[in-house]
Amino acid sequence: MSFFDATAVDTKDMSYKAAIHEGWDVVGNANGGYLMAIGARAMAAAAELPHPVTVTAHYLSPGRPGPVSITPQIVKVGRRLTTVRATLQGPDKPLIELLGSFSDLNRIEGPVRVDASPPDLPPPEDCPLTVPNQEVGFPPAMMGRVELRLHPDDAQFLAGNPSGDPLLRGWIRLINDEPMDVFGLLLATDAFPPTIFNAKLPVAWTPTVELTAHVRGVPEPGWLRCRFSTRFISGGMMEEDGELWDSSGRLVAQSRQLALTPQG
Repeated sequence: MSFFDATAVDTKDMSYKAAIHEGWDVVGNANGGYLMAIGARAMAAAAELPHPVTVTAHYLSPGRPGPVSITPQIVKVGRRLTTVRATLQGPDKPLIELLGSFSDLNRIEGPVRVDASPPDLPPPEDCPLTVPNQEVGFPPAMMGRVELRLHPDDAQFLAGNPSGDPLLRGWIRLINDEPMDVFGLLLATDAFPPTIFNAKLPVAWTPTVELTAHVRGVPEPGWLRCRFSTRFISGGMMEEDGELWDSSGRLVAQSRQLALTPQG
């Protein structure tokens, strides 16, 4: 199933319904960026605008395969942005709360200054391919939905030899040459392994508390070049800052995630 179909929202009769599909999970729980993309599609439809500009999600409960509903509410309609609030609701409990602003990125213009550049990466074919291993459950099933290739220097944790630097760089694209749209960018902000895997600290999955994504442009076709880094691991939590650059070398998304760290 394509990402587009897996995040499709039925808007008939002004009721926003979708489904969490199998295979978009991390150890049984739906990936946070995938859930955000479902909610954001409904919010964009309610705003009658094509692109999320900024979306923040607070994660309340794990998402499991099955039907979900979304309840978008317009907060404000402005000249360039429409702000929307929404709840992504499972069969018996809310899964995430979202707040976002939507627009048409092709119609927003302004000055440009970028004091950064895409991460320096070997070609994708020279980077380790991360694919799910059903026998050990790692990487998770989610990795079968994207093609993810890590920088060789950042992939040593896969062999039990973390670099010591909570940094992950690499390439990502959807499988089967599916185009990466702006909602796919939301997925990509949460698709890489946690940076703590390279920190030489207790290793486990880091449940997301809050994820904010800023979409800066509609990506050109091809691979995304990504960099995720962490500076502060304290108080039982960590932040993870992300940069996503498209095939033209343009910054198309940024993210910041707050996640729980392993205990002990």
